[in-house]
Amino acid sequence: MHETLIHNIEEIVPLKEEDVLLIQDAFKPIHLKKKQYLLQKGQSSNHMRFIAEGCLKLYRIDDSGKEHILQFGIKGWWVNDLYAYLTQKPATFFIQAISDCTVLQVHRNQLNKLYDNIHMMDRFFRIKTQNGYVALQERTINSMSQTADERYYEFISRYRNMEQKIPQYMIASYLGITPEHLSALRKSVARRLS
Repeated sequence: MHETLIHNIEEIVPLKEEDVLLIQDAFKPIHLKKKQYLLQKGQSSNHMRFIAEGCLKLYRIDDSGKEHILQFGIKGWWVNDLYAYLTQKPATFFIQAISDCTVLQVHRNQLNKLYDNIHMMDRFFRIKTQNGYVALQERTINSMSQTADERYYEFISRYRNMEQKIPQYMIASYLGITPEHLSALRKSVARRLS
């Protein structure tokens, strides 16, 4: 179960054999059923979370009750309400399983011990945080400057393997369009490919 996590870390920083054992011991598995919550608005976000299996969504609900999906996460990805984690304020997002999932999570106290014992872990999370910030900034700019068609084409080119696992209405929410508009876009793409 921890192999995917170790591989994810080693793609960025080298680990020694003893480091791997410490990491495996620190990251605890959480098993979620479809639609089960990993985090709810108002809760404390005290863990860094890695998706070992399955698919999740990170979203917010506005005052009118509409769901706005900020991020999807699949096997091999990290998911968190990072603002809540870093500021230690209550979560403003929900993290919910789209399918049955296994998440490996480490409590902030354990993570701080890993930083002390495995200096490469500090570097790993610094790089992951920087990359996440860049991706979020890019997504924000694209949502302001691209048409819905362009956002959809970029989504399917980047996340082709994810598109098949996620219900259409969730993808529409992520793209900021209606499910009907997404359906029309999908038909247009299918016509072009046939």
